Amino acid sequence: MAKSQETFNKKEKEKKKKKQREEKAQRKEERKANSPGGGFENMIAYVDENGNFSATPPDASKKKLILAENIEIGVSRQKPVIDDDPIKKGTVTFFNDSKGFGFIKIEGSQDSVFVHANRLLEQIKENDRVIFEVEKGQKGLNAINVKKAPK
Repeated sequence: MAKSQETFNKKEKEKKKKKQREEKAQRKEERKANSPGGGFENMIAYVDENGNFSATPPDASKKKLILAENIEIGVSRQKPVIDDDPIKKGTVTFFNDSKGFGFIKIEGSQDSVFVHANRLLEQIKENDRVIFEVEKGQKGLNAINVKKAPK
C-alpha cells in the first residue's frame, strides 16, 4: 500500500493556518461590533436643495422632476434678434484706410459690425454717421451698402 502524502509536519502547518484564519475573522467581527463610526448607516450623508450636506434625508414632497433634455451643458446660444428694418444706422468707430476695413457701432445697441472697403458706396472715415444693411458672414455680422447718413 502506498504511504500517505500527508506528514505530521504538514498537518501541523495546516492546523496553524486554519487557527490564524479563524482568529483573523474573530478580530474582524470584534472591530465591526465595537467601531466608533457605528457602521454604514452613520456614514450616509444627504445633500439639501442648497447643495449643503445634511444628516437627514430630503423631504419627498419638495422633489422636482427634471427632464434630461432640459439640462444645458455649457453656454447656451443666444437667439438672433430679428429686426424688421433691414437698413441700420450707426457710427464708424474704427476705419483703416490702408487695409480697407473697420467697425460700425449700431445705433441703439452695443453691437458692432465689420465693414470692408468693397462694401462701401461712399468713402467713410472714423466718427462718420452711416446707414447700412447687415448680412451674416463667416465670422459674424458684416455691413454692406454702407453710405454716409444725411445730416
